[in-house]
Amino acid sequence: MNTPENSGEAGYAPVRVLLLEDDTRLRERFAGILRGWPGAGLVAACACLAEARQVLQSGPVDLLMTDLQLPDGHGVEAIRLLRQLNPAADSVVISVLADEETVIDAIEAGAVGYLLKDAGPIELIDVIRELRQGRSPISSSIARILVRRLGARAAAPSEEPLLTPRETEILWGIAKGYTYAELAEQLGISRNTVPGYIKNIYRKLAANNRSEAVFEATRRGLIRIGSI
Repeated sequence: MNTPENSGEAGYAPVRVLLLEDDTRLRERFAGILRGWPGAGLVAACACLAEARQVLQSGPVDLLMTDLQLPDGHGVEAIRLLRQLNPAADSVVISVLADEETVIDAIEAGAVGYLLKDAGPIELIDVIRELRQGRSPISSSIARILVRRLGARAAAPSEEPLLTPRETEILWGIAKGYTYAELAEQLGISRNTVPGYIKNIYRKLAANNRSEAVFEATRRGLIRIGSI
């Protein structure tokens, strides 16, 4: 997660947050929580997708916290736009929607967390703290949905490779201990795109860090330690 250099909570820079929620009462409640906590800097609190698009295209955002059903579109569109503009940024869904397809669509679009709207002040702040530690904050009911879906996928193996060729190259690089700059130089890509690739790898392998990603990739036969 990219953050500005000014001081925030416990030495962290404040996370630049864009809140997207059409319900006025909830938007004001969440915005008040974020404004009152030094670990976050509320960039904007938007009521519709059009407003959020303008904010995303006008300046840096580290974290998008979004509802899904909006009066002029779907929160997944904002997630995809942020991912396109800043692959290193994070998106978290806060929604009443918890059916399997909605959850999977949001996560496949790039959401790294999913909470239900009954989240309180402590839980909302903990979301940002968990993201800073490389975790994916997910409500227990949402986690059960993901476990069911993963179980179904395991029962019916897909012929499509889990990782793209570029993601596999990035995985080899992090297994060898390359830095972001070294990976970019080796692969002839922009350094700014490397965190986005790594985030996708972690998400696909259900890993929280480099060691877990390499272990899981080895376990699945995606790479062989002996040839690294």
